[in-house]
Amino acid sequence: MPLIRSWVKSANSPNTNFPLNNLPYGVYTVNNQDPHCCVAIGDMVLDVTLLEKNKIISPSSRTCVFQDPSWNKFMELGSSSWSKFRAELTALLKEYPVESKVDKEKVLTPFLFPQAKCILHKPFNVSEFTDFFASYHHAKNVGTMFRGPENALPPNWLHMPIGYNGRASTVVVSGTQITRPMGQLKPPTEDIPYFGPSKRFDFELELGAIIGTKSESGERLSIEESDDIIFGYVILNDWSARDIQAWEYQPLGPFQAKATATTISPWIVTKAALEPFRTSTPKPQKPLLKYLEENGPMLYNINLSVSITTKQSKKAHEIVRSNYSEMYYSSAQQIAHHTSSGCKMSIGDLIGSGTISGPEKHQYGSMLELSWGGKEPIILNDTESRTFIEDEDIITMSGFAKGDGYKIGFGENIGKVISAKIEK
Repeated sequence: MPLIRSWVKSANSPNTNFPLNNLPYGVYTVNNQDPHCCVAIGDMVLDVTLLEKNKIISPSSRTCVFQDPSWNKFMELGSSSWSKFRAELTALLKEYPVESKVDKEKVLTPFLFPQAKCILHKPFNVSEFTDFFASYHHAKNVGTMFRGPENALPPNWLHMPIGYNGRASTVVVSGTQITRPMGQLKPPTEDIPYFGPSKRFDFELELGAIIGTKSESGERLSIEESDDIIFGYVILNDWSARDIQAWEYQPLGPFQAKATATTISPWIVTKAALEPFRTSTPKPQKPLLKYLEENGPMLYNINLSVSITTKQSKKAHEIVRSNYSEMYYSSAQQIAHHTSSGCKMSIGDLIGSGTISGPEKHQYGSMLELSWGGKEPIILNDTESRTFIEDEDIITMSGFAKGDGYKIGFGENIGKVISAKIEK
């Protein structure tokens, strides 16, 4: 699909994350006003709360869906309303002959605000959060470190996407500072644990799928139905305290090590915007049960990167360059498996892909892998290296799909780690 040109000139730049082909959804404030729902277009935001209030758009004939600073009520309208709204926005912002352009500019310009002056907020209310462990290369790398290459993958890994239920209460938006977690730590040389700050704090590069349509208790969704209920995607950083996890995870898996925070990018990139970039999951190494078999491409070709900025250098160092297409299981497979027991999915549920890692070292999606468990420090410059994240480090994640002369970008997912709160 070629670039759809807009009368908002900045949206036509090949370097913008937000051309008219994208139209991601967010929540913003400007000039200390109340938070409003908005859409990113070029270097501007279009205030859809005000558009609805002034009856320029009406996504629902029954109620105002943008009164609350969240996209949840809009999600409730369903996929046909999602498509209609996107088409309506595209028509309003699309470049037309001069006489039409002037009319639309005159009407919409009062509702456009520079992104540079906006503060972005969490774009939806997270109902529940489930995180998966669905990258073959990540699972193999981590398993090799702890169990050796011959036992790297658990026996069930090639048969189903493995996941755990996380904490929706600690999902935060990009820009939120992350306090280094405290927890029980037990060095291998000690007989009993002690309580202290994590020394092996880590990021995890993921994509988060947002559920936009609910399912019912007892209902099992097919792959196609699972894909249909996805509203959009965000870049997700599932912060992880590796040393706390190493002591606690037997026998029930991650708990406090993953409860500190999960950071999401501020823009919801819709499934519709990503449609031209679909690609297939790899051929399964072992046959999957029928409910997990895919009949079409369910992944996306999305370039992803991670950089680290330290207090000393104040310069971003790119340490990861990967792609979402490296995943072994798609979000649709994860949701189909999630509902296979009859588990109900709710509007606003967040489904983490699991760490996205590729076969090459520069594609590893965590510090654990990049430093190989702390044994191989990452060299940042002549004076600095890292095995895990240190206080005052800033982790920045970004991603985009590359179209014909345009990008479908996610914006940035930024988190600064600050010192643990230690009782005196």
